[in-house]
Amino acid sequence: MYTKRPKKLDAPTDVYAHDVGLLEGGTLDLAGRHGKPTLIVNTASKCGFTPQFEGLQKLYEEYHGRGLEIVGCPSGDFAGQEHDDADAIGEVCQRNYGVTFPVTEKMSVRADPHPLWADLARQPESAPPSWNFTKYLVDGDGKLVKRWNSKVTPQDEDLVKTIESVLPAA
Repeated sequence: MYTKRPKKLDAPTDVYAHDVGLLEGGTLDLAGRHGKPTLIVNTASKCGFTPQFEGLQKLYEEYHGRGLEIVGCPSGDFAGQEHDDADAIGEVCQRNYGVTFPVTEKMSVRADPHPLWADLARQPESAPPSWNFTKYLVDGDGKLVKRWNSKVTPQDEDLVKTIESVLPAA
């Protein structure tokens, strides 16, 4: 599935140098995220970790006012656990979990990764996602702060503390 590992970078680069298509149309220019930390998560609608959408939405509601952004990126790279139809993906996100943060169009995050995901994987101390719901926290300068695997929930103490550490004081 992933025969060629990306060459690691010696120093972090600006992950916000990418554009991504949005699920409901249009484009999200990540350069507009400068100054705001962003949690980027590869998602899937038919995965055992799909209920993490609820926790991601809670994080968004709690910290968005302090500047946190979240971007969900649907992908079928792991066991085809994502719908092909944008409406079906949106229904799972919004109807089942009340997601209000941006969700991108379906994209590859590992097999033939979108440039954003290739860049995330190449950052120092990073790696490609190993399954759905891998989480990457990028600071306001576009630099990767930390990566968490799928089993780490959005309410995990380390994840929350790390997010709080990159946000302005309340």
